[in-house]
Amino acid sequence: MPVIAITADRGVPKKVLDKLAAETSLPLLSPSLHADYRLHIKTDYLECQKVTPLKKKLKIDSIHIDFVGGKLNHRRLHGGGKGQDIAKAIGLHKISNPAVLDLTAGMGGDAFVLASLGANVTMIERNPVVFALLKDALERLSMNADNELQAIHQRLTLHKQNAIVFLEKLNKNNLPDVIYLDPMFPERNKSAQVKKEMQFFHDIVGSDADAEKLFLAALPHANKRIVVKRPRLAPPLSDTVKSDFSITGKSTRYDIYLPKHHI
Repeated sequence: MPVIAITADRGVPKKVLDKLAAETSLPLLSPSLHADYRLHIKTDYLECQKVTPLKKKLKIDSIHIDFVGGKLNHRRLHGGGKGQDIAKAIGLHKISNPAVLDLTAGMGGDAFVLASLGANVTMIERNPVVFALLKDALERLSMNADNELQAIHQRLTLHKQNAIVFLEKLNKNNLPDVIYLDPMFPERNKSAQVKKEMQFFHDIVGSDADAEKLFLAALPHANKRIVVKRPRLAPPLSDTVKSDFSITGKSTRYDIYLPKHHI
């Protein structure tokens, strides 16, 4: 696993670094510590930096989560609404304002899209770095004055927890309408680099080796359906359970399963 340390822009109070260190259990960067990645506090947002030593300097690549601008805002405004494959997979044309449990929140893009379309989404993320980035993005979203963005923020909830443990504690009388899983896609064996965001995730999060176990645990915990996002040509997440139907796009497939207690 890579070494990750906390850093900040000049002028950020030490207590802010200490607070993030306590929340993530990550060390502050020191002269004696080489970090492959940095969880870096900027004056206006939190980012994750990949540090690559070159001959005379360090190369810094970074990612952060932005629910207010950039590609997510463009998708909210121009992404196709409920005609998108993810909306069809979740069942937004059939289920009004569904309660969706996103067990693999990641960078939160799918959760944000679903919330922008009226779903109430509970996001679960166990990785401390990813959770910190999500929490920061939600805090910035909450401070935006736009009424529509405020409404979206109200439909998003975030928990830092192991997803299987979260499932075990669910109230059986108040199950979500839909459970959504987007486990880590397998690394592509191609010469072209995967997107920077996915490179970060493969390093920091790993391979989601327990994805099938999580899927099987989720089956009895949704009222209407379980949706699993996969690469278009990838095998199903589990060999033991057959999907009821799938929605396939250019690069992504959504496998939809009826919950066991409805069979």
